[in-house]
Amino acid sequence: MTTSYFITPTESPEAIMPVDNARIVARFFQALADPTRVRMLKALADGEWCVTDLTLALGMDQPAVSHQLKYLREQGLVTFKKHGRHVYYALADAHLRDILFSSLEHLDVAHA
Repeated sequence: MTTSYFITPTESPEAIMPVDNARIVARFFQALADPTRVRMLKALADGEWCVTDLTLALGMDQPAVSHQLKYLREQGLVTFKKHGRHVYYALADAHLRDILFSSLEHLDVAHA
């Protein structure tokens, strides 16, 4: 016989995430909701890229790539540094890389 246990909110109020925290998490996953951003993040997970090379690799216009990189930068997911006329982007931390690779493996698209 299987017994189900239900926890009421009064028994475990920490089970419900505060709205502000939920918004932060939702924004994080929203970054992964766009195929172009996923492709960019995967490239950046493998190493630092300059905007020019990323534009060529993605087969996109530079303004479109820059727009997506700006979004990722505003979310705190990527960092950048300038070397002369070139701007290089990298993932902001290894945690995003871990989440991305774990997702690819889970969905069985790691080598696709």
